[in-house]
Amino acid sequence: MTIPTRELNDGHSIPQLGYGVFKVDPADTERVVSEALEIGYRHIDTAAIYGNEEGVGAAIAKSGIPRDELFITTKLWNDRHDGDEPDAAIDESLEKLGLDRVDLYLVHWPTPAHDNHVHAWEKLIGIRERGLATSIGVSNFLVPQLEDIVAATGVTPAVDQIELHPAYQQRDVTDWADAHGVLIEAWGPLGQGKYDLFGAPAIAAAAEATGKSPAQVVLRWHLQRGTIVFPKSVRAERLRENMDLFDFSLSDEQMAAITAIDPGDGSGRVGTHPHDLN
Repeated sequence: MTIPTRELNDGHSIPQLGYGVFKVDPADTERVVSEALEIGYRHIDTAAIYGNEEGVGAAIAKSGIPRDELFITTKLWNDRHDGDEPDAAIDESLEKLGLDRVDLYLVHWPTPAHDNHVHAWEKLIGIRERGLATSIGVSNFLVPQLEDIVAATGVTPAVDQIELHPAYQQRDVTDWADAHGVLIEAWGPLGQGKYDLFGAPAIAAAAEATGKSPAQVVLRWHLQRGTIVFPKSVRAERLRENMDLFDFSLSDEQMAAITAIDPGDGSGRVGTHPHDLN
């Protein structure tokens, strides 16, 4: 199976479907990432704060997969924005991953109360220039923070990884991203089980019509919108199901009905608001 890729604004490409290890127990990470790689995933998304970079690295080392066939993302945590801390943080992440570079390095949250997101972004630019990250981007940045970093540096992030699912689509952020060539990555693409997406009539109807599960329908909705998505699971059968997305498509009517689930008032958010995580 060939997973589609999208071109980043720096000329590199990124697999549109990957595997995320948010809340994967560090003791289980090597096993589940190894299973994901065996199934065919090549894009792995981790972060320093997850505490499981070593497990990701161990699975990569055991896999025997050539490095240029893998796409590895990790992230700078909130307490490492100041001074030279970002430089130390990427060195620590690379050591844990057993890599000499990551394909994508992200500022994990903007932490607006500390007002140091511009400095963190400047340091990521330097990290990219030194070859420790092929591409750089941000996560959980809203439009004001995106505008701040671009105005200060002239460098536009390759991606913004945000909470995104049918009930919460952050259209102001996605519109800005579309206008500036920034790709959107969705975390919590299935609502993290906190929002009953699968009971939504539009999703249930599409699942019945296509013979797919509601989860597969939602993931297909993301893919057809151009979103990069990496659902998390620790079960091999679910890992396979989450990859079985390329033998069907949703009609324009089905896409529109699922898109209409979001009331547009922010009530579908299931994670922390970026203004509140500092």
